[in-house]
Amino acid sequence: MKRWTFGMLLGLGACATAPTDSGGTDWACTLDPESDPDFATQLGCKADYDLVASVPSDSSIPGATSVKTVVDRLDSDNLYFQNSKRYCIHWEFASTHLSGGGLPIVPEMSQFNTTEYYSPDRRFILGALSYYEGANQWVYEISPYDTADADMITTAFRKIRENVWIGDKLSFHPTSASVETVAAGLPADIPVLSTDDLYAGIDYQPLNPGTSTGLLSFHTADEVDGGYTPYREIVVLDEVPNDISIVAGIITSTFQTPLAHINVLSVNRGTPNMALRGAQDLEELKALDGKWVELTVGSFDWEVHEITSTEADAWWEANKPDPIVVQPMDLAVTDLRNTDSILDLESTELGDAISSAIPAFGAKATNYGALTEAAELGNPIPIQPGFAIPMYYYNQFMEDNGLWARMDELMADPQWSDPTFRETALEAFKDELRAKPVRQEVVDAVIARAAELFPGESIRFRSSTNSEDLGKFTGAGLYNSETGDPSIPGDDKDSVAWAMKKVWSQVWNPRAYEERNYYSMNHLDVGMALLVHANFPDEEANGVAITNNPFDSSGLEPAFYVNAQEGTTDVVSPEPGLLPDAYLHYFHDPGEPIVYIQHSTIVPAGETVLTRTESHDLGVALDAIHTFFQPAYGETNDWYAMDVEWKFDDKYTPGTPTVWIKQARPFPGWTSDATGTCVSE
Repeated sequence: MKRWTFGMLLGLGACATAPTDSGGTDWACTLDPESDPDFATQLGCKADYDLVASVPSDSSIPGATSVKTVVDRLDSDNLYFQNSKRYCIHWEFASTHLSGGGLPIVPEMSQFNTTEYYSPDRRFILGALSYYEGANQWVYEISPYDTADADMITTAFRKIRENVWIGDKLSFHPTSASVETVAAGLPADIPVLSTDDLYAGIDYQPLNPGTSTGLLSFHTADEVDGGYTPYREIVVLDEVPNDISIVAGIITSTFQTPLAHINVLSVNRGTPNMALRGAQDLEELKALDGKWVELTVGSFDWEVHEITSTEADAWWEANKPDPIVVQPMDLAVTDLRNTDSILDLESTELGDAISSAIPAFGAKATNYGALTEAAELGNPIPIQPGFAIPMYYYNQFMEDNGLWARMDELMADPQWSDPTFRETALEAFKDELRAKPVRQEVVDAVIARAAELFPGESIRFRSSTNSEDLGKFTGAGLYNSETGDPSIPGDDKDSVAWAMKKVWSQVWNPRAYEERNYYSMNHLDVGMALLVHANFPDEEANGVAITNNPFDSSGLEPAFYVNAQEGTTDVVSPEPGLLPDAYLHYFHDPGEPIVYIQHSTIVPAGETVLTRTESHDLGVALDAIHTFFQPAYGETNDWYAMDVEWKFDDKYTPGTPTVWIKQARPFPGWTSDATGTCVSE
């Protein structure tokens, strides 16, 4: 697949807490430490910087603080360090302090942004003086989508360097591909610091901030991946595992991406997750191995200390998750329902229609049905035709084969409360389930419907339970899809009946059971519908995306966050060392800037998984999905995003892969305990 080529880059996030020891020259402070100025024209010491620096709710490079800067080209290049706690964006400051009174009027925000970030004839040069604590680096940055030329950057950089105490310790940090290109033309007196250089100096990465208590335990990623780990443990891991059962907190010795599966699980569960280089060799942690501790993952630092088991138990009782009630299966729906007919949007609002359909068709099939409806309404969402096998047939299969009674028997066993026994028993139950017969008329009906919608294709069966996407529970990674070949008879491997039963059996995956147990769900109310569509066995690229910027929960820097990988290599649960492309796509900004946070380890150096055109096509679909689902899952003034799985495949367009949407579900969002964030006046 043709790729778009350029260097490794990272987006400019908002800012973080102030550093403590940042070096610099010996200047006198210029601001009264008890003051709260709207701006400063010079920063003479670290204390001056602290007064006007701001803290973000999240940042793509952890441990940063920043002061937004404005250079007024129409007023003798006057420099302003705006109070970035008070004025969250450049426009707020400029329209308040640099408009009228002998100066030109600052226009409304939309016109200001278009002119001042993109026009060569702009009045202002806008940027930020930032400090990255882990790397101990002071940098001047402009927004990743800013089109300022080398002369503008040079003017602002030199003006700032002359008016801050750090002097020659200042460097310029390019924040996007286009800015890096411009930076190549800067004069020799302006040092350029790459994102790689910044990241190399960072040891701590908060993925999901929060506080928890548990028994600190050291494990390898292989030990926890796919097995059972007691949910009251806080685990210290050597690597990032593909999967992990519910635990009280996670510390990995290697960095993660925000869409790494274990972080999505942590966000879903509300449990702290952090990365700390060399964590397994850190004496502070090794001394607490096997002891009860309280772990706090902050946005910019972390803390762990020993507590008593009594304190841990008290914390758990006060903080354990509220029970989630599962709507029982709707067994009145018996037809194989095409996905364009799952929802009633003519007489029902989208949110209500989704809630009404989940008990019969499960969340995945229901949301897929919503995607199909959106596409038929003219939204640019490329979606395959499909149909849903409702809960009725799962329940029928369970009743026909006495499997409900068998599960009642297992749950009544005195040993059922032992997780190890339960895991073994559940795996045996799954084997028993898969050995039972499905009614032939059901299999025949499924094959016939598939032949109508996608003749000659293998059939992909995907799990769709009524316990997914409920509150903070997404069910991410708990079940696997299977493919059935209509030409294979009976229950033979890879037959339609075999594939259906294998997916049905996953309701009883030990991991899924423990996850539901954590939320006190009634397991006997949980059923499995099936979403059915044609199989795409040889996609050219695949990935996941969230339709909002996880590094900017304020909403001031909207972007899509995308993980992309070549071919069929799994993005959610890859083999160790197989990293995807990870980028922010500022879809609504002129030129659609794309800022890479990480590059795929399986494409040649300097290349990307998706071409520029493919990234745009994906962005069009993500934008339509975000907008369509907002009435159902988004609330005014709240951070909202959809979690989308996608692929590029040339099955229908040989030689030219096109984008297809595999699923979309509400993303639970990040949490943050950052203090000192900007509060706009």
